[in-house]
Amino acid sequence: MNGLKSEMLKYKRTFMRKLIVWIPLFFALYSLVIRMLVPTLSNSWRGIMVLVFNWWPLIFLPLGMGLFAGMAAAQEKKAGDYRALLVHDISPKAVWVHKVAAMAIHSLLSALVLFFSIIISGLFSSKGEIPIYQMITGCLVCWLVSLVLIPIQLWAAAWKGILFSMGVAFAGMIAGVMAAPQSYWFLVPWSWATRLMCPIIGVHPNGTELKSGNPLLNSSVIPVGIAVSVILLIIITAISGVWFRRREIH
Repeated sequence: MNGLKSEMLKYKRTFMRKLIVWIPLFFALYSLVIRMLVPTLSNSWRGIMVLVFNWWPLIFLPLGMGLFAGMAAAQEKKAGDYRALLVHDISPKAVWVHKVAAMAIHSLLSALVLFFSIIISGLFSSKGEIPIYQMITGCLVCWLVSLVLIPIQLWAAAWKGILFSMGVAFAGMIAGVMAAPQSYWFLVPWSWATRLMCPIIGVHPNGTELKSGNPLLNSSVIPVGIAVSVILLIIITAISGVWFRRREIH
């Protein structure tokens, strides 16, 4: 727990922590502005969810994870590039796991900020009953199935820096958009959140609202996506942790 606490403290008073709040606020505000500027858009809660839950998993989750990982790696490099591991005889693998856990906690906070931001912005522009369950499910599922991106992006950032991390994130975003509506969606981690929003929110990966009867509304993909994401998160965290340990030892 001390290792995790140490990682959490590294984010204190940093630009990264501000982004955790600013980015979800931006997405909620963006959806509000778009609906005000385009009167033909639905003024229902479903309308705002289709907007937010298309852009959030499509753009923020891949690019946001890449940016956070890159900034975390840059911060470590500036602080001595993990030299404390040698001085205090700290397990590199434990440090890696704590770093992944710290990013997971901060991304959860960002998901919760998104949830409350949607509600607040929706009160100004939406009519009808607030779909609390659907929104919180969308936020939490997006967060859970995207956790696997953390060790991937941390590895990219630790290996080659923030530009490489962002390059991997951008390539993943493109691959995710292409794979999400396809039968092989489960092979591309960047597509999982986008694909699972189809049955949960009813939004197509291209941003349009799905009509009743569309095969993308099949909810059987939800447990599959969650199970695959959790298993792969454990595997990739372990493998990248071994890589990090070997790098620091040598």
